[in-house]
Amino acid sequence: MEFKEIQTLMQNFEDSDIRELELNQDSFQLYLSKNKQTHKHEDLVSTERTEQTTSVKKKINEQPALLSQNITAPLVGTVYLQPNPDADPYVKSGDHVKKGDVVCVIEAMKMMTEIKSPFNGIITSVCVSNEELVEVEQPLFSVQEDKDND
Repeated sequence: MEFKEIQTLMQNFEDSDIRELELNQDSFQLYLSKNKQTHKHEDLVSTERTEQTTSVKKKINEQPALLSQNITAPLVGTVYLQPNPDADPYVKSGDHVKKGDVVCVIEAMKMMTEIKSPFNGIITSVCVSNEELVEVEQPLFSVQEDKDND
């Protein structure tokens, strides 16, 4: 496959509603994904995110009774990580959440659904972008759960 064909394919993929594309042709293999978290490949992490994650991991390692959990989308829709465009996010990496705290909102068919934390813990990563289309059971946040404080 020629480089120009690959560029055209990538641009068409980016402009489409398709979330993932895998192409295998003889010895050529191409995998494209718009999902923030895929099951096949690990995303590259920016230096800033790595520094945040490292500091969060240090805090987590100091606390003994923690389990890793995901807060997932209960429905298909557009996720909003902040109450309005000018506001701070509901939660960010390193924030402590309590069971019942609102962590984001998902809009589906003009209905807004508050997504609440099902447990106490620390947000270790935000797995989606603001205004991203999410699917059912797609991870929204990774949380180190504090099983002693349910």
